[in-house]
Amino acid sequence: MNRYVVIDLETTGHSPSTSDKIIEAGIVVIEDDQIIEEFATFLNPNKPIPSFISNLTGITDDDVKDAPDFSEKADEIIALFKDSYLIAHNVPFDLGFLNAELINHNRKPLKNPVIDTVELSRILFPKAHSYKLGQLAEYMEIQHVDPHRALSDAYVTALLFISLKQKLQSLPIETIDHLLRLEKNLKSDIHELLFARSEALAFSTEERQDITSYNGLAFKKIHVEQIEKPISKPSFGDFLDSIYELDGSMDNLMDHYEKRTGQRSMSEEIYDAFQGKKHALIEAETGTGKSLAYLIPAAYEAVIKKKRIVVSTYTTQLQSQLLDSEIPLVKRLIPFNFKTALLKGRQHYISLEKFEKELMDDTNDNYDIALTKAMILVWLTETDHGDFEEIQLPTKGYLFNKRISAETEGVYDQTSLWSTKSFYQKARKNAQQADIIITNHALLCTDMSNDYQFIPSYQKAIIDEAHHIEETVSKHYGLKLDYTNFQYTLNNIGATNDGNWLARTIGNHSIHIPEWDETFSLTKYEIDDLFRMLFQFVTEQNRHQKAVSDVGRIQYRFDSGKEELKDWQTIKEMATRLTFYLRDLIHLLTYTEQQLVQSEALDKSQQDEFVLTIQSLQSFIDRIEHLFLVDDLSQHVKWIEIEANGAKNAAYLYSEPIEVSSLLSNDLFKEKDSIVLTSATLTMKQSFSFIKKRLGIPEDRLLTNKIESPFSYQNQVQFLVPNDFPDVKGKNVDDFIYSTCEAILSLAEITKGRMLVLFTSYDMLKRSYYLLKETLDTQYMLIAQGISSGSRSRLKKNFINFDKAILLGTSSFWEGVDIPGEDLSCLIIVRLPFQPPNHPVYEAKASALKEQGKNAFFELSLPNAVIRFKQGFGRLIRSSNDRGIVFVCDARIMKARYSNYFTESIPNVPISFSSTPELMDKAKNWF
Repeated sequence: MNRYVVIDLETTGHSPSTSDKIIEAGIVVIEDDQIIEEFATFLNPNKPIPSFISNLTGITDDDVKDAPDFSEKADEIIALFKDSYLIAHNVPFDLGFLNAELINHNRKPLKNPVIDTVELSRILFPKAHSYKLGQLAEYMEIQHVDPHRALSDAYVTALLFISLKQKLQSLPIETIDHLLRLEKNLKSDIHELLFARSEALAFSTEERQDITSYNGLAFKKIHVEQIEKPISKPSFGDFLDSIYELDGSMDNLMDHYEKRTGQRSMSEEIYDAFQGKKHALIEAETGTGKSLAYLIPAAYEAVIKKKRIVVSTYTTQLQSQLLDSEIPLVKRLIPFNFKTALLKGRQHYISLEKFEKELMDDTNDNYDIALTKAMILVWLTETDHGDFEEIQLPTKGYLFNKRISAETEGVYDQTSLWSTKSFYQKARKNAQQADIIITNHALLCTDMSNDYQFIPSYQKAIIDEAHHIEETVSKHYGLKLDYTNFQYTLNNIGATNDGNWLARTIGNHSIHIPEWDETFSLTKYEIDDLFRMLFQFVTEQNRHQKAVSDVGRIQYRFDSGKEELKDWQTIKEMATRLTFYLRDLIHLLTYTEQQLVQSEALDKSQQDEFVLTIQSLQSFIDRIEHLFLVDDLSQHVKWIEIEANGAKNAAYLYSEPIEVSSLLSNDLFKEKDSIVLTSATLTMKQSFSFIKKRLGIPEDRLLTNKIESPFSYQNQVQFLVPNDFPDVKGKNVDDFIYSTCEAILSLAEITKGRMLVLFTSYDMLKRSYYLLKETLDTQYMLIAQGISSGSRSRLKKNFINFDKAILLGTSSFWEGVDIPGEDLSCLIIVRLPFQPPNHPVYEAKASALKEQGKNAFFELSLPNAVIRFKQGFGRLIRSSNDRGIVFVCDARIMKARYSNYFTESIPNVPISFSSTPELMDKAKNWF
């Protein structure tokens, strides 16, 4: 069949079962990869079109009032689909509507083979950032003239499908053969397309030079970069002159380069720290260009001085920016080349060996697993790094990832052919040959806590986004235990007859494991019982004390001396009993492994799997003992979080060290020659004293510098604070939320949306969202973290894609969200970002400070809030052309005795403290 008919429908709503109707149909016919026919018609729904649909599509009641009913066009539409595939971008939606209308008008529903371009795009373009039609069109460089109109969407979907067919024609035979096996579990009927490609390859000598294969798995050949070392060795001063001054290199290479005097100053400061074997704290305000400022001395030190440099970041976003933009620019700026490598923890990389085994075993494949496998097969023909973060896998695919990550590889011996195909081993080898290694804070901490075995040896490092390093160290030296992960691990091991890991491993061998199934079942029961008890315990305790996390979970700190409670003693007994069962499982697995080894039934890989499985069970025992059975109140804070309306066993347990300054002092700053810590937010009231104490940096080896922003904040920002908002304390929370929403609505009119609203409480965000939803004009798109679906980056993209949008965020939205230019004109900060005083970690740290005779508010709470506030403030101005309003609803920033700590920690901006109506007039006039 060589006829493909693409359909797109615009409708009055989302579901034909709730009487929603089609208002426009667009159909495009493809034969021989050419569009040969188009069809479009309005259809009268015989009901009003909702305003949000009119706003989205531009179709009004007037457009359809004289249009034909569906019954008048039904036969013409049916005829178009004769002997063809039916294609749509989300087939269930369009075909569901079309067939509902056909049945309603006494026609037979269409039974054509279908192809869903969402599903096919996910498989064939696994690295695309989004699978919405508009964003895919942009990714594929297909012009989309009239989004959300039926014919335009159908036409773009047709062009997309033609591109997808072409991509399929480029895949190697090994990939095609695996896709043919997976196709039965997919929604799209692509067997014929795959089979035709397979047949063509069977009689062809075609061979892609960039692809290799092993054990029936095709993947991209890895190119090893060869670097020529420089002959001349300029002094650092001459080196900087050549970049910044003499030939205007920056101006020549950067179209929008803004002269940044602080950038050279920062480069010189880092060079001085490296040469003097000093540590450095450098606050580089927004606009400094700090990435270039530290990469330039890093490249010089690494190549000219032959000292490898490690650069650590907190976010993958910054890693990508360094690798894709900043490092290539530095390589064009400087007179010699250097080699960089990205190194992450094992869990980030795919294991080809494990994936190949999973491909061979499809007994338990559901739709998500089949889709995940299909996406990975295509991705392997494209990826240089095998890093899972390159690929947008289905949510349930991430659980499958754990089974095929390099963390499950064990240690390869040199004779293993798979060792030469390991992405993780390649990443390590690249890092060993690199001048500059880019990594993340998590791996830096793993390396530090394991006697520096993971990152190739270094003595000098740059830690960017350094305000996160304390938090990362705390999490790394702490631990987490939760029901879902616990049960997931056990389910993967499985009983002796359920088709999971243990059943597959003992397979056809006549191995009997006495008591395994009974012990396994009892262990799972004990886990369920323990976590249910924890959930009930926290629910009961919550009646007396209420701590809520910033994403709405209820928290209970259980290392606070209250554990004489009878229920807690019961919990400890249950935890002890669970460790006995887990030890029994380990004993039984060890016995089984010995039996299989003696009968020579296990290969090296399977032996590694036994070792890793036993280690994972031992890890659970260690965590249970630390959380429940070890008394170390002075060193660690321990707490439980539950979802108030979640499953009755959805409890999450955490432990973190109360302070990490001594850890960092001994394990990092004393071990290394020079650690440079940089961020846009390290100081409070121009002082580094808080961060110095928290990180334990020795004073005698420390340089500090604050690089001012080149932006003209006086002219770019208006800082507005209302003096007439209700006090948020006590019973006034509702009044405060109401006033906040009124201000959001008023400012939205002035700024045409383009507004980011930052909350400190998820509960307040949620209540504000629903109040705004009731009163907001439908022309505004309201997007809220935790309510609107999607990741942080997805919500940000949606915000940018709508002309008039308001984005409500908490927690992670206070930083790392870059929305430059007119896309963001107004930032509202609802409350000063103090941690709740009963937050478990804050409570424990505050208690420790009080015991030392210190003031916990000024030593801990206030500095953390100021740094967080600076992060939030930094969302607004991202370039010298940006301008906008910061509206702070919390009058404490003007009235409290500590107010100047906030106002003197941000750039100097004009501040207005006045009534809300006066502020709105000021905002209107200023815009």
